[in-house]
Amino acid sequence: MNRIFKLSSFAMAVVLLASCGMGRGPQGDLVGAEDRPEYNPQEVPYGMVACPGGTFHMGQADQDIAASMVNLNKQVTIGGFYMDETEITNNEYRQFINVMMEDSLDVLGEEFVMTQLYPDTTVWVKDYTYHMGDPLMEYYFSHPAFDDYPVVGVDWFAAKYFSEWRTKHKNQANAEDGMAPMPAFRLPTEAEWEFAARGGRDMAVYPWGGPYLRNGKGCLLANFKPGRGDYYSDGFQYTAPVAQYFPNDFGLYDMSGNVAEWCEDAYSDATVPIVWDLNPVYRDDNEPRKVVRGGSWKDIAYFLETGTRNFEFQDSARSYIGFRNSMIYLGRSSGRGF
Repeated sequence: MNRIFKLSSFAMAVVLLASCGMGRGPQGDLVGAEDRPEYNPQEVPYGMVACPGGTFHMGQADQDIAASMVNLNKQVTIGGFYMDETEITNNEYRQFINVMMEDSLDVLGEEFVMTQLYPDTTVWVKDYTYHMGDPLMEYYFSHPAFDDYPVVGVDWFAAKYFSEWRTKHKNQANAEDGMAPMPAFRLPTEAEWEFAARGGRDMAVYPWGGPYLRNGKGCLLANFKPGRGDYYSDGFQYTAPVAQYFPNDFGLYDMSGNVAEWCEDAYSDATVPIVWDLNPVYRDDNEPRKVVRGGSWKDIAYFLETGTRNFEFQDSARSYIGFRNSMIYLGRSSGRGF
């Protein structure tokens, strides 16, 4: 009896839907749900460049001078994505801080914004013993002279929070214009970062390709520590304004040097052999070490290599670590501009 009742109820529901004209296309055809947001081919987000998908050999491209054996070569395939042309600058990060201070205090509280999200300017003093970092502590984030310099003093959690805010900020504007939401801004995976750094040159030691640190005119190609105690030969004592050196073949600046960059992945010596070979990422909430890539203004050339892995603790802010965002591409990667 119960089975007959259920079947009768189902049949009645079908009749009611049909009589109300619900659940049918114009001619009774299956045409999909109506009132979907308009979606054109994904646009290149402002400030980003296209990194077409491809296959490359992830891992050390030169001698592993530390003999760490933590980045053995492995062929990996990466889907198309977008990446910020440069590292996030002080002024770009300030836009985020200003919004947090003005609009979110009732939710987050001023203490959260100031202690968790505001750059730790004291890193210029704390990171180095017997170093006159006071002027940078006072001016680096606050003074307009440093607006186009990469933001530092931001830990992994703050970089993630910035990425979430940037996504909401962009998609709120899209919603007001009746457009479909963009995919999320996020930290790049370690594999994405290395693929992007190589700029389409498989096994490239540095983002510019060859194994040398100077061009044909003898000019250094990145902001780093080129010699023992020599921080100035590349033109800058500390960080440099973004995009001061030549970009790689994808159009990305400062993938080596200036500031090292946070990645999404947790760090493990065994990451490379255990992750999948298609769009790999290694996540472990119980691992406080997060991957940092690219080397910085204070590092020797080894840390500038595209295959060199490094890490920092997720709650540590440093004067030599910043970040940039990436975004997945929704669709077939058919060329440089997708």
